[in-house]
Parts: sequence; C-alpha cells; structure tokens
Amino acid sequence: MSSDVWLPIPPEEIEGLPEGPRYLFWDGGEDGAQPYPGDPAECAVYVVPYMKRLSVRVGPLEHLTNVQLIQTLTAGVDDITAQLAVIPPGVRLCNARGVHETSTAELALTLTLAALRGIPGFVRAQQQERWVGGFHPALADKSVLIVGYGAIGAAIEDRLAPFEVARVARVARSGRTTARGPVHPIADVLPLLPHADVVILCTPLTEETRGLVDADFLARMKDGALLVNVARGPVVDTKALLTELERGRITAALDVTDPEPLPPGHPLWQAPGVLISPHVGGPSSAFLPRAKRLLADQLTRFVNRQPLRNVILTTGPETRGANGR
Repeated sequence: MSSDVWLPIPPEEIEGLPEGPRYLFWDGGEDGAQPYPGDPAECAVYVVPYMKRLSVRVGPLEHLTNVQLIQTLTAGVDDITAQLAVIPPGVRLCNARGVHETSTAELALTLTLAALRGIPGFVRAQQQERWVGGFHPALADKSVLIVGYGAIGAAIEDRLAPFEVARVARVARSGRTTARGPVHPIADVLPLLPHADVVILCTPLTEETRGLVDADFLARMKDGALLVNVARGPVVDTKALLTELERGRITAALDVTDPEPLPPGHPLWQAPGVLISPHVGGPSSAFLPRAKRLLADQLTRFVNRQPLRNVILTTGPETRGANGR
C-alpha cells in the first residue's frame, strides 16, 4: 500500500508528524526542475507546493496513480479542481482553511485603510519630497459589504470591529443566520451594493463567482465606493472595472488581478484610483506556523483513519479522464 507523503516543507521542521509514513520533501525547486523525491506511484499524500507556478503545482498529478489525499496550502483550490480529469477516483481534496485567515484579513484591512486614507498619494509625494496634505475618508462610519462570508470573511469582520464601521453586510453562497447577523445568499448581492461604501471580495473562485463583479455589479455600487479584492482575479471583470475606474466613479484596491501576474503595460497599472498589491494576502510570517500545525493535525488524522479537516470534494468516476484513471 502507498505510504509516501510528499511535503513542500522539510519534514524535520514540522513538529508532531505521526509515525508510519515515509516523509519526502518536494517543493519543485527554484526553477520547477527538482526531481521527484520518490516513485509517484508510491505517493499516498501530496501536499501541493505553495507559491510555485501552476505547472509545478499540478505537474505530478497525472503520475500519482495511488494518491489518497491531496492537501493544498491555499484556501482556493481552483488550480487543482481544473485538473480533476487526471486524478484517480476516491481522492480527497482538502484546502488550507485555518491557515490564511489571519494574514488575508490583515491585508484586506490594510488595503482598505490605505486606499481610503490616501496612502498611495503620500508615498508618491514622499518620493518627490513634497508635503501634500488633504482630507480623506475614514473607515469609521462606513457601511461594509463582505462578499464571501466564510472563514476569511469572518476574520475580516473580526478586524473591522474596532474601526467603528456603521454596518457590516455579509454574503455567502447560501443564506444563514450567525451570531453577528444574517448572511445573505449570493443571489441577493445586487440589491445590497447601493448601500455599501466598501465592498470586500473574499469569495472562492467557482463557476458561480467567476465574473461575478461584472458591469452590472459595478454599476450598482454607489458613487465613491471602494472595491477591495483579496479573492481571485477572475471574480472581477477587468474590462468592466477599468471602465468604472477611468470614469472616476469608484476606486479599487486589488491584491489579485486578471490577468495575473499583471503584465507591464496593462492599463490597470495606471488606472486612476487603484491600489495594487502582488497577490500577497497569504504569504506572511503568519503562514508557516499555521501551515505546519495544519499538516501535523491532518496527517495524524489520515494515519489514524479519522475524519479529515477541510474536505472540499472526493473525486469520483465522473472526474476520470479518457485514459480510464
């Protein structure tokens, strides 16, 4: 029976790994050419390397003929679900819920505050040695709409609490009631937009959310509103966003873009009222300790045949490719 576990973090650096499996380090290397650490057919658990290019992350999948668990170190798993045709049936795919909430929520607040308080303009003025004052909006007394109210969305609301916002509205895939108030289904998002001063996107990228923020969505945002995207670039229609930015009707703070990475010369770089960070919501000093704790716990559950955390899906016969796998 397959017993190898491929880890993108050296196993000796992870406390609490259970005995039994053979732990092999593989993160693809600096250039993606690192040889596999063992026979892919003997790999039972594949932990997807973090912050490597797509070809590295998904490269081993077609060779993992006996894999039982694929564990990502990201909250989103759209890169793996796009490859389901080459993954055998019966494989559990788990995400990194619990790892990125702290860091991503911090960045969402950072982008929100920086955009509202005019920090990009201050930086440009400093570079020119100019003292440029001005009156800028505060986050206090604003109405905030969180689109994607899962673990990250809840963590963002945790961090909004001290800022004296007027109101927080919440949207998720399906409606529910929480201790903080109602969560609206995503089908009801459009009527909420005219009331929001800040719209924060932290939803997963799915077929339902791809292109969610289109021309109609943006047109319903109130004049002067701020759009913050810490989700995935394709959640937003870039062309439609550019139209609104160039009109000066709304502003945006984007940790993710479509395309990504944003190429030199793309009009989004120079669009008025936009602040761009290069997809750094997850990678911070908060990542590694939480990732290690997740892996130790998840692999203990796997070895002891206990229920796994964060199961997104289990592959089935309908995901098999033409090669019969």
